[in-house]
Amino acid sequence: MQVTILCVGKLKEKYLKEGIKEYLKRLKSYAKVQVIEVADEPDTGSIEQIKEREGERLIKKWPNQAYMFALRLDGKLYDSVELAQTIDQLQTRGHSHFGFVIGGSNGLSDTVLSMCQGSLAFGRLTYPHQLMRLMLIEQIYRIERINAGHSYHK
Repeated sequence: MQVTILCVGKLKEKYLKEGIKEYLKRLKSYAKVQVIEVADEPDTGSIEQIKEREGERLIKKWPNQAYMFALRLDGKLYDSVELAQTIDQLQTRGHSHFGFVIGGSNGLSDTVLSMCQGSLAFGRLTYPHQLMRLMLIEQIYRIERINAGHSYHK
């Protein structure tokens, strides 16, 4: 499986970088994961303008032929087993490349949202978008462990 994570903003916190590095190391035997960062937009202009400019940067890095999920507050709520089953079913239908897009502090543009085939929420709480990278990568690892028949998810 191939996974692309598109995100707005540069990760600065050392503890998040270390956590992500650990899960990426664990994932090497299951999936090829690529994290692509695009610059966040300065807070000049309206929120919609900011999201559109960040969206243009994301679209330039969009992976071809990937089944894309937008991370958003009103996205679909899964538990880990349900998400693993969804990925497994999509793989059965021929998808081998999955993408996840994490917006900046203002969210994702309508254009980016319209390009995604699925959406995903990590609950209704608001999390820093940098922390979402670590949480998402951990969940991807969990998905792979579940689909491989291991008990990591319990």
